[in-house]
Amino acid sequence: MNRIRLLPEQVANQIAAGEVVERPASVVKELVENALDANATSIILEIQAGGRSLIRVTDDGLGMSKDDALLCLERHATSKIQKAEDLASIETMGFRGEALPSIASVSRFTLTTREREDASIEATQIVISGGKILEVKTAGSPPGTTVEVRQLFFNLPARRKFLRSEETEAAHIQHYLTLAALGRPDVGFIFRRDGKIISQLPPVKTSDRLQDIRQRLRVLQGEEAMISLQAGGKLATTANHLEGAWDDTEPPRNELLSLWGWIGAPGVSRGNRDDQNIFVNRRPIENRGLNFALQEGYHTSLMKGRYPVCCLFLELDPGEVDVNIHPSKREIKFHREREVRDFVTRAIRDALLHFHSTAAPPAPSIPVTPAQRSETSPAIGVTRSVQTRDKVAVPAPPPSIPLEKLWREATRVSPIASRLTNAPASRSLPLEREFPAGNSSPQPLPPRMEPVPLLNVPLRVVGVVGRLYVVLESDRGLVLLDQHAAHERILYEQMVRRLEEESQAPSQRLLLPETVEVSARDAQFLRDQLPILTRLGVGLTEFGERTFLLDGLPPFVRASAPRKFVLELIDELKATGDHVSSVRLGEETIVKTVCRHAVKANDPLAGPELENLVEDLRSCQMPYTCPHGRPTLIEMNFRELEKKFGRQQ
Repeated sequence: MNRIRLLPEQVANQIAAGEVVERPASVVKELVENALDANATSIILEIQAGGRSLIRVTDDGLGMSKDDALLCLERHATSKIQKAEDLASIETMGFRGEALPSIASVSRFTLTTREREDASIEATQIVISGGKILEVKTAGSPPGTTVEVRQLFFNLPARRKFLRSEETEAAHIQHYLTLAALGRPDVGFIFRRDGKIISQLPPVKTSDRLQDIRQRLRVLQGEEAMISLQAGGKLATTANHLEGAWDDTEPPRNELLSLWGWIGAPGVSRGNRDDQNIFVNRRPIENRGLNFALQEGYHTSLMKGRYPVCCLFLELDPGEVDVNIHPSKREIKFHREREVRDFVTRAIRDALLHFHSTAAPPAPSIPVTPAQRSETSPAIGVTRSVQTRDKVAVPAPPPSIPLEKLWREATRVSPIASRLTNAPASRSLPLEREFPAGNSSPQPLPPRMEPVPLLNVPLRVVGVVGRLYVVLESDRGLVLLDQHAAHERILYEQMVRRLEEESQAPSQRLLLPETVEVSARDAQFLRDQLPILTRLGVGLTEFGERTFLLDGLPPFVRASAPRKFVLELIDELKATGDHVSSVRLGEETIVKTVCRHAVKANDPLAGPELENLVEDLRSCQMPYTCPHGRPTLIEMNFRELEKKFGRQQ
């Protein structure tokens, strides 16, 4: 007796629906993607009961003829690809031809469509229940397509009971619609829930794509301090490519790529990745490599457990991206992931550095009061003395720390103490433009949307609170500076700058070399990285199939547990790629060292010393956070102060 048999088509469609249609938001995603592929300029989404009772998507796209409308309900019927080679270069949102038949098999489904170019005023309407066609007729409809999905999973009660509450399902739908609206600001979106208009987004299409996205961001997510990013580059040729990892029959690929969009300014972060909107060729995606690249780009600018905010668009040859690895197309894979990841990391890092070093036209400086220049300042409440200068002048580490010589050189370059007796007046810098408040209505944006760096604003020292927080005044309000965090950043960058000037990292031999065994996958990865590790001063050599001998370390790296060190080293290399340096490997030691030698709370600083601290901070590449990612400066503008005092609602 034969035990293997073909499944009925209806059962096969329901199985496919289980992969494609997870919840009402999955239906919305597939239908909206079809509308975008049909060149729609306006999309209306209506739901009832969180999408359980009704999902209706109406667009003004190309529409379909009667024959195409019937054919699109067959499995794997699509207009978007024709041959197998097309899968290697997908340029549309959808391509499998599974969405409509899968959705129709688990709902009461109605498709109404009329071709945009058809002179006839008649549209085609197809009514389906549980995958069975009940009626095909003509109907009146404007050009475009309307898909109505009622009673989702009515014939699969086991699936229906796993749906969450109406509020939860509606939230998932609204989240996807937010992504679609951010990815395509040139398309108008209207969202109705239970008969009420929740959001109405007119199309935004100007000559400046950055401002188009910024306007959508402002309407959808409120006003945040954001930095614009525009970067272009070329994918480097990898060894795998040279060895023939790609088929010789494949057409040559365009190796150019670009990254543009908006990232959060210093101090803008979240406790999760929910506000990280990343698009690849305008497709909202999930990719761990890009998440790591984003985090790495903010290195030392975020506290542990905090995540950046962004809306970024990566554009590259479709042949470099595999979008066919997930049933619902949520995840993608890059053919050269490391090169793409390195490019994204550098682009984000460069954007932050550019923001910190933004030059601006001169503006009147705010003079320092005579009281703040005196030896004893009542306004500040501290007294300058030899003892104070000794505390600020960062002593060299004890001889047990192998960085002694480099540390002395680093602190000799530009220590705060070297200018204690000759403090300059405050530098003349421009005033920061007021950042406009958020507005839910689509208003035209002001010419400049990016915040001016706070350290480009004239600051006047007012005093010190608790012998730790320096109070400064700007034309916009109040600024607080953490003297310990600021000094940490200054010393950290001086130390790193000195260490990076060495082309070859020194290596310190271990008295007793130790063997480390790793997994087969990690062993192969380490073999490929041995030249890099040697350059970093790590003495690691093969000692068997999956065993390595660790016999040397950079002098400022401490490894009490060699296996733990090697495993952490593998994770670091995988996460950062070519950005790993000997300094990065010893970063924890460097951070702890500067933390010990930076000025502390209760270390009294006088006016000129505080001015020098601000000036040294201005010269840093990443001045707004300490090496731990904590903020060095906090601003409270007059609007916030007035709200706290009840002067403004």
